[in-house]
Amino acid sequence: MKHRRIPHRRAVIAGAGALALAATATVALANANASPAPPATPALAKLTSAAATTLASHLKTDTAGAFYDAKAKKLVVNVVNQAQARAARAKGAEARFVKHTFAQLDSARQTLKSKATIPGTSWGIDPQSNKVVVTADRTVKGAKLDRLAQVAKSLGDKVEVQRSKGEFKPFIGGGDAIWGSGARCSLGFNVVKDGKPYFLTAGHCGNEIKSWSDQQGGSAIATTEESTFPGHDFSLAKYTGDTPHPSEVDLYNGGTQKITKAAEATVGEKVQRSGSTTQVHGGTVKALNASVNYQEGTVDGLIQTDVCAEPGDSGGALFDGDAAIGLTSGGSGDCTKGGETFFQPVPEALKAYGAEIG
Repeated sequence: MKHRRIPHRRAVIAGAGALALAATATVALANANASPAPPATPALAKLTSAAATTLASHLKTDTAGAFYDAKAKKLVVNVVNQAQARAARAKGAEARFVKHTFAQLDSARQTLKSKATIPGTSWGIDPQSNKVVVTADRTVKGAKLDRLAQVAKSLGDKVEVQRSKGEFKPFIGGGDAIWGSGARCSLGFNVVKDGKPYFLTAGHCGNEIKSWSDQQGGSAIATTEESTFPGHDFSLAKYTGDTPHPSEVDLYNGGTQKITKAAEATVGEKVQRSGSTTQVHGGTVKALNASVNYQEGTVDGLIQTDVCAEPGDSGGALFDGDAAIGLTSGGSGDCTKGGETFFQPVPEALKAYGAEIG
């Protein structure tokens, strides 16, 4: 996102794709005694990630999730019975039979939340492994690690525990675009509310900063109007002057990407993130509806990715083409060694504030 009155201002916008819970697919079993051979199953049409997102939104049955296979360009839907398989295939998705339903995995996630909400942990449902993937950062040790292991063991093969060498934390700190109160973050998306210009950034940034500038110690260009963190991680700031607010993403290569909409993410979707510290980096969506237990509190409903980020990138945008997907929340690692980064979904923030991309 580029403000024409803000020198060297970089902000990003986010991109498309939505994962719904999955639905169904098709397995046709021929009667062993039937003389005519059954008709061949037609090949599935190749889908873009945006088309897969749209398809996923139409598959509403209570199955075990769905993900986009970027290499094969198809939406894969996890199913547990033949009826679901036929329904998914009829819609143009590929069905994959799995052991655990979404309801079973969600129940495991709720157990983790009630019994193992430990700072430095995160979890999310991974439709590709058909498990709840739990990550413990380097601060989780001793009795806390034992407690997490015990709860995970009680959930059997519905849960997989991983370790991170980094530390989960909100990425507030040095950045390129928006300053205030001795800290700085990254602008996410320019939006419109009641016909007036605003921008979205991270809630942990909005909690700390009430008056925003385009440079350290500069004149105010916007003020935080609403902010939520923890629980969610989004905030809304209202422009106070005539600062231009084009709906664009600065790609840090002399070009921009126009943003026309907000969209949900899809597991397997290829996405890009832009932030004021590390500029543009890409990666893949790994899980949706993830929970992260920061030292400051728990944030639910996040997008988990393998995109890198660093302090100052907070609030910056996750995008896919012309679609805004997420606001950078936090994670572990950096853009030298890699790591995991979590994003607040943009559609949820827009709905909370009654705003729209613009």
